Amino acid sequence: MQVTELDIPGVMLVEPDVFRDDRGFLFESYNKAKLAAQGIADDFVQDNQSWSAKRGTVRGLHFQAPPHAQGKLVRTLGGSVIDVAVDIRTGSPTYGRHVAVELSAANKRQLWVPPGFAHGFCTLEDDCTVAYKLTAPHALAAERGLLWNDPELAIAWPVATEDAVLSPKDRDAPRLRDLEAYFTFGA
Repeated sequence: MQVTELDIPGVMLVEPDVFRDDRGFLFESYNKAKLAAQGIADDFVQDNQSWSAKRGTVRGLHFQAPPHAQGKLVRTLGGSVIDVAVDIRTGSPTYGRHVAVELSAANKRQLWVPPGFAHGFCTLEDDCTVAYKLTAPHALAAERGLLWNDPELAIAWPVATEDAVLSPKDRDAPRLRDLEAYFTFGA
């Protein structure tokens, strides 16, 4: 298993060792000891799965406010997505910056998004299934969002604003400049 820290410290790309033969393949999608040895030592308490029917579906940018903040280990079980993490930790040297990676059923990569980041993705094709391992359970009252296409974030989404398939909640999320300070860097 390869774990690579991306351009924002704490956000990591996980690439499993895939064993292939004439029957297909096998890989460990989760191994607590191996991930802990690579710096992802959080306990996971909930698994979620989403399915998106259409290309250009955007889910996010989402996070849960403390004390219900979640870390997420995200992977794609079917199809492909551009997966994005945005640093929303006040005082962080990378505040407002993002990383974006392609996750697909074919590449089997995973993205570790620690607490203090808003997370979202855009489907690159029809029929996409995404799975998340979460470090805190869902707490409806703690759900928060950040506007997916806020120009200040400069995310190069693979879909035009007018073509994006969005929930009303995601369409109406606040911009970064209006976001409450939920997380503090180094706290």
